[in-house]
Amino acid sequence: MRLPAIFFQRPGSPRRPQGARNITPGNITPCGITGLRVLALLIQNARMNLHEYQAKALLRRYRAPTAAGLVADSPGRAEQCARELGGERWVVKAQVHAGGRGKGGGVALCDSLNEVREAAEGLLGRRLATPQTGPEGLPVEQVYVEQASDIDRELYLAALMDRAAECVCFVGSAAGGMDIEEVARVAPEKVARIRVPAAVGVLPYVGRGLCSVFGLKGEAAGQMQELAVDLYRAFVECDASLVEINPLVVTRDGKLLALDAKVALDSNALFRQPELAAQRDPGQEDELERQAAEAGLSYVSLDGSIACMVNGAGLAMATMDLIKLEGGEPANFLDVGGAADAARVAAGFRLILSNPRVRAILVNIFGGIVRCDVIADGILQAVREARVEVPVIARLEGTNAATARAMLGASGLEITAASDLAEAARKAVELAA
Repeated sequence: MRLPAIFFQRPGSPRRPQGARNITPGNITPCGITGLRVLALLIQNARMNLHEYQAKALLRRYRAPTAAGLVADSPGRAEQCARELGGERWVVKAQVHAGGRGKGGGVALCDSLNEVREAAEGLLGRRLATPQTGPEGLPVEQVYVEQASDIDRELYLAALMDRAAECVCFVGSAAGGMDIEEVARVAPEKVARIRVPAAVGVLPYVGRGLCSVFGLKGEAAGQMQELAVDLYRAFVECDASLVEINPLVVTRDGKLLALDAKVALDSNALFRQPELAAQRDPGQEDELERQAAEAGLSYVSLDGSIACMVNGAGLAMATMDLIKLEGGEPANFLDVGGAADAARVAAGFRLILSNPRVRAILVNIFGGIVRCDVIADGILQAVREARVEVPVIARLEGTNAATARAMLGASGLEITAASDLAEAARKAVELAA
């Protein structure tokens, strides 16, 4: 699903691609916890994440201070990277699109070249589970080898979009590191926010405010003033939705250093960031969600057994909540769009049937822009071609709905027609049991 670009259109920049849709919380039907969870996932999926080594390369382009590091895809190459970097201690980090790598065993401190090789062997080719990935984890195909740093303090700094204020906001805390989420939960007063109005950009007060939050003086304070300007430029010029440094460390000689970095780009603006878009790693994405995006469908995988195919995000969320209300669990969010046709419906069926957990399919289509009989034809075509072996419950309402229900009833296929959404959800739960 595509969300609005974060920033206003710049003069002279390319227009948004024709057909890109604006889906915001303001025009989505109010819904229960399942729908809200999906909304959060859709917002998350509207971002393209960079790996740490890519994010740091980007920050270095904007003069942000980072430790020297190299990326490797084999244990031998990791050892060679450490030798090229020099020094006596190194850190080997799994490259996955998730935080909490340290808690999941994805970061190793090494005191010898042999330890670097062993750490890379233990990480490459496995799936790393962290608090942000769930138990299935993400594949580790690369590691980042970096010189160890002499750390005095760990800070947290991020630039993100404050949608309420319609401007970029710096978020900072003197309590940085692996447990920043816990700090934000139990002691929110330790997390400061400084808004940056788009009309004026980063004025000196922003850097001074961050220095006050972090307790920085001397050379580190001067670096902080420059870093605030550099991060803001990176955020705006790269169409980012998040630029995060955690931890931002103060070394023992009083300098700032970005020890870790996370950059997320607004997927709706990637058409004007071809260089960054080329750095996408499909291996870090849900396979079904990737296939759906290629087919122009909005899809989010869930954990239940009742697949949903709906046209319209709000209607899809309401459908999932009704399934929950009837005691069932939705297997996915799938929005085929307001102008769904037979081909889109067939593509949607193929997508949801690739999930082995699916035990019933609930199709809920409102025929406004497209006629219900066209959708019914797509359902029949998909059921025949895909050899659907699970019950299909179809609720079609709108233009030519009666004709569509008659088509489904006369097909001889295992398709249950329903005229009421609550009835359709109830039947889906019964047939999936």
